[in-house]
Amino acid sequence: MTVGRKRVRGPFGWTADQRRSLLWALAFLSPWIIGFIVFTAAPMAWSLWLSFTSYSPLTDKAPFVGLANYQRMVADPKAWTALGNTFYFTVLFVPLATCLALILASLLNRVGGRSAGFFRTAFYLPNVTPAVAVGTLFILVLSNPDGLVNQVLGFFGITGPSWLNDPAWIKNGIVMMMLWSIGGTVVILFAAMRNVPVELYEASHIDGASRWQRFTNITLPLISGALFFTIIINTIASLQLFSEIYTIFFGQRQGAAGGDAALFYVVYIFRQAFETFRMGYASALAWLLFVIIGIITFIQFRVSKRFVYYENN
Repeated sequence: MTVGRKRVRGPFGWTADQRRSLLWALAFLSPWIIGFIVFTAAPMAWSLWLSFTSYSPLTDKAPFVGLANYQRMVADPKAWTALGNTFYFTVLFVPLATCLALILASLLNRVGGRSAGFFRTAFYLPNVTPAVAVGTLFILVLSNPDGLVNQVLGFFGITGPSWLNDPAWIKNGIVMMMLWSIGGTVVILFAAMRNVPVELYEASHIDGASRWQRFTNITLPLISGALFFTIIINTIASLQLFSEIYTIFFGQRQGAAGGDAALFYVVYIFRQAFETFRMGYASALAWLLFVIIGIITFIQFRVSKRFVYYENN
């Protein structure tokens, strides 16, 4: 009878093989770890420090001011206007984008053959279009009265609004513009639908279930994980919307828009940091957004436990 050797465990209760595996894992992860520390963790720590100072790159001095930047933020009406605009857009865009992506993914799931690959590519192409190019394009699409959208409305006898200048329509126009980029969500949901077992649909069809019943009782529960992921990603992206808005309203067309209706939160942070050079105040604004995104994401994860289905549960 062969007696196995006793495994010698280290100070943390790990064997030599476990320690060796850990070292190899850290070696392979080291490029990401170094990149995270240099390009994410260190800048975040530096911005947190700046939020307690009145640093300006013009003077290269950072006198400590304590909570003054945060107190100023509470009393700043433009900060709350920008935050309100951002929330309005997020609350309107995320449900619309999710519903439209579900419809398009369901239609795409019914398409077979070579055409399926063509439509997948066509839906995803807007996602690889540079944001500045999208903003420039939609200046032409939403302009009044010669824009494409208003021309189509005029064909049906409807007078289109001034999407880029009327404060009552600016945010709605931005929502329309950003629906252009839901191709990534469509592809993710389509991939999730393709993984739903066909046997479940066949069994439900034999039992007499309608298409709507199959969609609500089979498709939605089984793609709820992917659906939850896209909602999280779209929510975070909506709260950080910048490039398209800045291109349209705060670039060469600055002052053409209606008041502060297009002032989104990240745009306001950028203008405070790189136009007025109030880096300390901009850092405080950025940390408020970080906390808001963290709270919203935490709530979404808590709520998801009741609605998201995982096969291993």
